[in-house]
Amino acid sequence: MKTTNKNIDGGKAFDWGKTSAGYAAYRDIYPQEFYDKILSRRRCVNGQHVLDIGTGTGVLPRNMYRYGAKWTGTDSSENQIEQAKILSEGMEINYYALPAEKMDFPDHSFDVITACQCFWYFDHEQIMPKLFRMLKPDGRLLVLYMAWLPFEDEIAGASEQLVLKYNPQWSGAGETVHPVLIPGCYDKKFELAHHEEYLLNVRFTRESWNGRMKTCRGIGASLTDAEVAAWEREHVKLLAEIAPAEFSVLHYGAIAELKKK
Repeated sequence: MKTTNKNIDGGKAFDWGKTSAGYAAYRDIYPQEFYDKILSRRRCVNGQHVLDIGTGTGVLPRNMYRYGAKWTGTDSSENQIEQAKILSEGMEINYYALPAEKMDFPDHSFDVITACQCFWYFDHEQIMPKLFRMLKPDGRLLVLYMAWLPFEDEIAGASEQLVLKYNPQWSGAGETVHPVLIPGCYDKKFELAHHEEYLLNVRFTRESWNGRMKTCRGIGASLTDAEVAAWEREHVKLLAEIAPAEFSVLHYGAIAELKKK
């Protein structure tokens, strides 16, 4: 499913379905501290029903399944949902291939709704009332994010510059530590209960970092196969020159917890 948003990548179309196999292999990268921040808020645990919107390959439900919550995941990409179902074999997780804007779960269905690495893709004026309606009276919306820091990390910065070489319109570059940005329309129905930003060192090999970068929106989701192949040849050569066999990339994590008014 191709997506075009004038506020993202200069309106260049992207399709997460193109990256699904690589996403499944290389994007399950959140360290335990990322999940511990959610658990410290007593969210997504035993006795709670959780909806993960923009679930992708189900990274969040799969990794937090052991804490006992009942999970549902939605994503606009059928390919992503297919991978999520394969990777979640043996887990009782319900997945649906549908955009967040078309969700129609019953009122007060969920204790928690999570949105990880996807919040800026949604039509917030349309989904905000849905999220409010589907959450229980004391329900919480958790917006989660993790990004590499190109100005502090040499390997991340070099890889990012190579993405920009092949896709100058990519708007995912130049990340710095900052709170999750919540659109103003949420002020009508929600209030910010908690936010936190913190540094993370995420371990990679050359292969896994190449795979992670290849599946970013600026490469695998938006370039032609020939362009992706050319980028990858250059990126593999770059990593052989600047990166050891195993290394850490400096990231930051961010969490914003909203509660219903």
